[in-house]
Amino acid sequence: MNMSGSLPNTHFSMFTDFDISLFRAGKHYHLYNKLGAHPIRYQETEGTYFAVWAPNARFVSVIGNFNGWDRQRHPMNVRWDGSGIWEAFVPGVGPTEYFKYFIEGVNGYSVEKGDPYAFHWETPPQTASVVWDCQYIWEDGEWMQSRQRQHALKKPISIYEMHIGSWRKNGEDGSFLTYREVAEQLPQYCVYMGFTHVEFMPVMEHPFFGSWGYQLTGYFAPSSRFGTPEDFMYLIDQLHQAGIGVILDWVPSHFPVDEHGLGYFDGTHLYEYADPRKGFHPDWKSNIFNLERNEVREFLISNAFYWLDKFHIDGLRVDAVASMLYLDYSRSEGEWIPNIYGGRENLEAISFLQEFNEAVHHFFPDVITIAEESTSWPGVTHPVSEGGLGFDLKWMMGWMHDSLSYLQKEPIYRQYHHGQLTFSLVYAFSEKFCLPLSHDEVVHGKASLINKMPGDAWQKAANLRLMYAYMYGHPGAKLIFMGGEFGQAHEWQHDYSLDWHENHHPLNKGIQTLVKDLNALYRSPSMYELNFSPEGFRWIDCCDAERSVLSWIRRGESGAEELLFIANFTPEAQHNYRVGVPTPGFYEEVLNSDNLKYGGSDLLNHGDLEAFPVPVSGFTHSLSVSVPPLGVTVLRFLRGNPDYIF
Repeated sequence: MNMSGSLPNTHFSMFTDFDISLFRAGKHYHLYNKLGAHPIRYQETEGTYFAVWAPNARFVSVIGNFNGWDRQRHPMNVRWDGSGIWEAFVPGVGPTEYFKYFIEGVNGYSVEKGDPYAFHWETPPQTASVVWDCQYIWEDGEWMQSRQRQHALKKPISIYEMHIGSWRKNGEDGSFLTYREVAEQLPQYCVYMGFTHVEFMPVMEHPFFGSWGYQLTGYFAPSSRFGTPEDFMYLIDQLHQAGIGVILDWVPSHFPVDEHGLGYFDGTHLYEYADPRKGFHPDWKSNIFNLERNEVREFLISNAFYWLDKFHIDGLRVDAVASMLYLDYSRSEGEWIPNIYGGRENLEAISFLQEFNEAVHHFFPDVITIAEESTSWPGVTHPVSEGGLGFDLKWMMGWMHDSLSYLQKEPIYRQYHHGQLTFSLVYAFSEKFCLPLSHDEVVHGKASLINKMPGDAWQKAANLRLMYAYMYGHPGAKLIFMGGEFGQAHEWQHDYSLDWHENHHPLNKGIQTLVKDLNALYRSPSMYELNFSPEGFRWIDCCDAERSVLSWIRRGESGAEELLFIANFTPEAQHNYRVGVPTPGFYEEVLNSDNLKYGGSDLLNHGDLEAFPVPVSGFTHSLSVSVPPLGVTVLRFLRGNPDYIF
């Protein structure tokens, strides 16, 4: 290895004057091509160019295993243009070398920091960055071209949310599956189950595994716990080749206080707000990004671009948006600073999210952005030009809370809470929503989905099947957290694999089979073409609280296909239940959550069902239907042709 040190007094830089002007304006969205560690050839010498933003530092050097971590061996030069960028070319340093930056602040503070733009990190608990020259040949061209032809919102969106570290473990020693081992199993499973997308909880490098990836230090690096960046690319590539989209959880709201991370980076509060009333999160004990700084905003947007550009990611789910929007989020009076107008809205965060969404949709128009926003903030999915935040989808937290609260009640009491099921349709089309049954609902003593349900084992399973069938019939995209698709009994535990052995039990297998069939039904045009439009939904009867029955219609753009949903939220079967229909003729049952193959009691509607001129619920014709206990039946209009088969 060449240990001769940096080239003396070199003025080599990867930054052009145009780069610097963009950087200072906060509009350089491809900083990952400039800042960080880049193996290059300079003046016939192989080495690595290092660049780091530390505007308040007095001295910065590159330290690593290549120089014995000597803080004086490879000093960096600060650019003359006032950008605050320090640079150095170190000969003989190539990929896989460990490094950090030694930084001395003007106030006498000194620290060793990881590279904010590092593409690879040591495996925790080690904390060094790794020089990396990512080389991968993609084979997902067909997927990428297809993605460009039709936007995701025009197709079914059924998301399988998962945590890579606990989906499965190696049976012999309980170790993590690598990205490549996951790639051998996950695509086939998603295809089998009919999910359209996988959403990975944050894969970016994080020091504490128990944070689930929501406390990041390595924003530009997939966690080395599971392999290299190329290994993660391979996983995405395999998913794409199987026809599965990939969504990443992305955390621009806060970052941990670990010394090697972004906090107090150059002896000042560089990435975070200095005042703890604005810069420290009381819930998560973490720093909050200072979105007043151009350089911080473009760090985050560049990070989003990096995953979309280099990793072919199809969507970003933005975590904890509500915590960004409200200055008083989780704070008492006197613990927060009002904005310039005296309000509680974080004006910088609003403009940042708008800028982020406009930039992403300009450069990656076929990518979707999703907001985890838990309040009634208006216009989350409305265009920025109309004053909205510009997201494509918003998690429908109100639907989730109301639905789970309702279903956790004993059926005898549900008639008194009927509005919890119907209220979501009051605002269902005010935004473009995704219905989430996420990891947050099955941790911290909340119980697994199946154990939230009342009754004996059969009733718990029936209630969960009912929940899923109701969810799929409801307008909006769908999201189910791993384990929920087969009714795992235990809460999710990040240190352990899912309890896949439970899937051999008939009731669990039945739940999984139902989810599979619901995903297949979801590909019917009537289920997704007007997912975000009131024209795609119509109540038949939302007022039958006494029997706790709901009935509604889903339709597609052409109107040629309609699906009728009838849901019974009690364990009492409803025989000869009259349900109004919009069109005279014959109907057939295409799905019944009480089917024996799902573990139900097998109360089905066989053959063709004829609508007779018996007025019900304002309709001129109606059907006589058997509605199963704790179940949903789905009917399709045959247009008088009994030979039409679903």
